Amino acid sequence: MSVLPIFNSFNPILKQKTKPISEITDEIKNLAKDMFDTMRNTENGVGLAANQVGKDVAMIVIDLSDVDEYKDSGIGELVLLNPQITDFSDETDFYNEGCLSSPGFYEDVERPISITLQYMDLNGETVILECKNFFARVVQHEIDHLNGILFYEKLSAFRKTLSKNKLRKIQNGDYEIHYKMIDADGNLQTN
Repeated sequence: MSVLPIFNSFNPILKQKTKPISEITDEIKNLAKDMFDTMRNTENGVGLAANQVGKDVAMIVIDLSDVDEYKDSGIGELVLLNPQITDFSDETDFYNEGCLSSPGFYEDVERPISITLQYMDLNGETVILECKNFFARVVQHEIDHLNGILFYEKLSAFRKTLSKNKLRKIQNGDYEIHYKMIDADGNLQTN
């Protein structure tokens, strides 16, 4: 198991759609373990998409075991392969989101409050889950990553304009982190 560097949100890999996983290999299982190790090595990560660690596969890891709302829910650690949202609620809300690939940047993003999620687990079984509130938000954020969409792209034109300077700093590597990061140009940074 390894801690992998996280890719800056301006690195081109985060703008590409990932490829579906057709076979669950030891490499895929090891990647899931490495992604959990990587997420735990950050300040407050609860979800991580494979392309955030430079892997072009449709995999997400989520760990809500330290989130008060979910401590007794049994959700804990999840590995989602080829996840898809099959239904969204009409009701939405705003929540202040951040991202390990965009350190120090947080903005309110509107998303549906509940979704129906379908994915394959590491045993090759199809799983269907109803996700609500924070869990639904994390899943939507991470699936967006797999589709090359970053959370700040969902902001209104006004909020995007107000965020330009903060995003420019992230693009230029002007942030403080306590984990390894691959910058927009593919160079390893450690601050």
